[in-house]
Amino acid sequence: MEAWFPLDYSGRFLSTANRGFSGCILYNELEFATSLGFASIGANNGHNGTSGYAFLNNTDALADYTYRSLHTGVVAGKELTKKFYGFPFHKSYFLGCSSGGRQGLKEAQDFPEDFDGIVAGAPALALPNIMSWGGALYKATGDPESESFLSPELWAVVYDEVLRQCDALDGASDGLLEDPSTCQFTPETLICSKGQTSRCLTGLQAQTVRSIYSPLYGSDGQLLYPRMQPGINTKKQVPFYFQGIPWDLTEDWFRYVVYNDTTWDGRNFSLADAMNAASQNPFNIQTWEGDLSAFAENGGKILTYHGLQDFVCSSEISQLYYAHVSRTMNLPPHELDSFYRLFYVSGMDHCRDGDGASAIGQDVGSSAGRDPNENALMAMVRWVEEGIPPDTLRGAKLSADGSQMKRLGSVCRCPFL
Repeated sequence: MEAWFPLDYSGRFLSTANRGFSGCILYNELEFATSLGFASIGANNGHNGTSGYAFLNNTDALADYTYRSLHTGVVAGKELTKKFYGFPFHKSYFLGCSSGGRQGLKEAQDFPEDFDGIVAGAPALALPNIMSWGGALYKATGDPESESFLSPELWAVVYDEVLRQCDALDGASDGLLEDPSTCQFTPETLICSKGQTSRCLTGLQAQTVRSIYSPLYGSDGQLLYPRMQPGINTKKQVPFYFQGIPWDLTEDWFRYVVYNDTTWDGRNFSLADAMNAASQNPFNIQTWEGDLSAFAENGGKILTYHGLQDFVCSSEISQLYYAHVSRTMNLPPHELDSFYRLFYVSGMDHCRDGDGASAIGQDVGSSAGRDPNENALMAMVRWVEEGIPPDTLRGAKLSADGSQMKRLGSVCRCPFL
């Protein structure tokens, strides 16, 4: 664990998080939070490295990764902060994305007194099912030699067709899908006509695309994971899921957690594997508890943001969890909004970047300063400390060299009331 203590200490404590299976401290998040006056900590999730090998026959390492490393670091970090400055902090915060977003929501579920405010980006909720989703996406695309496989050039064609069919549905033809849920993409329009040999798909390739943009269901008919949302920019970047090799995290999860078998091969993934993974929920890593009443009663606030071009964790998972909390707590959105707000960011990739105004003040390089209207973390501070909840977040997109503003926009909470 590392603790960074700024000279201009604001009296606020913050814990950063991790990504993937990573046992690495995210120094960009430490730098970001410390620059804003937070006493900040980061930890390695109880293991070193970026693979899941540490989990092999090691439930302690898995417990550390799931919840224990973060919670223990928070307890220790708070004591260090008090001793270093000689007086206690007045509020505590969390900042994380991806697996870090899941960690933040896990804290709200299991340790409701750890934080006053949680900023949880693109949370990797239902993590075992994400691992199965990765396996299913590989099986859909096949190896590069497979007749079902799409080259990068064909994925560019698919992206253009997604925009042709769906871009204007939100009222603006601007290269962004503001609401992918309205896009019922039909890839069969790209099937080659007689004599056509370029910029078109075979029937098998069209089926690949349809499978990818469809939810993953288990053999019992229950949803395992929502669809990859249309609008991800496969013209700019082909997601690793679609590159004809099994995702390394999928293989790690099944080798070192589900089966404890280092020979398991992602090329042999099947729905039976997905069901086996779903039946296991070590230390409640699914992070799907819907009752957040203890966190809310403690005065805690949650701000979740999720990019609509996210090609790692489907943005639909955040909406599903929000709805799950609403049903479990019997709170309609206008009441749930009192402590839990969800923001969809059009044109944001996984956690940051993308074609849209995705810099909302979520990490270093994505902030316009300390203005709560332009900084998601400071918006959370204002909500916790002044009782002013965010209705919108202002985002920006700069040119590659940072010299020009390419996009500027506001992100409304979902659902906007």
